[in-house]
Amino acid sequence: VLPGWPFGSLVCKMSGMVQGISVSASVFTLVAIAIDRFRCIVYPFKQKLTISTAVTIIAVIWILAITIMCPSAVMLQVQEEKHFRVILGHGNETHPVYWCREDWPNPGMRKIYTTVLFANIYLAPLLLIIIMYARISIALFNTAMPVVGKHSQRQWHSVSKKKQKVIRMLIIVALLFTLSWLPLWTLMMLSDYANLSDIQLQIINIYIYPFAHWLAFFNSSVNPIIYGFFNKNFRRGFQAAFKLQLCSREIVHMEVYSQRGQSNAILPAANYQIPQDQACRNAKEEGKTVKKGNWVNNQQDLIMEDLEEPCNNEIK
Repeated sequence: VLPGWPFGSLVCKMSGMVQGISVSASVFTLVAIAIDRFRCIVYPFKQKLTISTAVTIIAVIWILAITIMCPSAVMLQVQEEKHFRVILGHGNETHPVYWCREDWPNPGMRKIYTTVLFANIYLAPLLLIIIMYARISIALFNTAMPVVGKHSQRQWHSVSKKKQKVIRMLIIVALLFTLSWLPLWTLMMLSDYANLSDIQLQIINIYIYPFAHWLAFFNSSVNPIIYGFFNKNFRRGFQAAFKLQLCSREIVHMEVYSQRGQSNAILPAANYQIPQDQACRNAKEEGKTVKKGNWVNNQQDLIMEDLEEPCNNEIK
């Protein structure tokens, strides 16, 4: 294992920049998802998110992430360790150790930047996520169930259980975000504001920081698992995304085969059938591709579809 930072200054800056931008964009995306759920559930009659608006939001998220991490990339430098050297080889020769660290001209500037990051990447997103999910939970809890015939009591019981499941999912997502990022930000604030000795800083950097980073990144990977476990419509939407891609590929394949059949005078392409979903067959017969905009809008109601199913099944 090579001690210290084995690469140059450019890789040092790029590595820190990519890592910081990815983290910031991930957190901002969680906030955007929470706000979109809030709009769809609390204000269901407002205009739904369009593809162009979604693309704009994604672009703004990445621009904000790049902007907020630019100071860190500028200050990242490869520095030589001044307190110790390492022994390499059989000749007991000592070699310097280099680290990729932020080199701020003034410790006060570093404290200010750390505070800005803490406020914009952890504190403000956490408050927004909690507020949005709290409003969603209140809206679901206060939703009145229409009375329909003799099955109304059973319908209400089923919908109530689904509401509780959705609320539990939202609470778990908010708690995981809080607990996953708290250790990393605690260490960062301690490193800047607490008067830690060099030995304490070394222990934190070598043993505690890697675990805190892993825990923070774990939050992004566990969210889809939570959604899939608590919401079967999320699983349907996930499967529909792959089916849509498969459908598009099959349509393209049929068009190519049809052109070959016409040019080579083989059997008509209409006699050649490929097993596929009914949606793909309808799209071929009508000469249209699946409208992606409508598909995206349909996926925005994944949480609420579970609550509507019992009523839709009984009212016929």
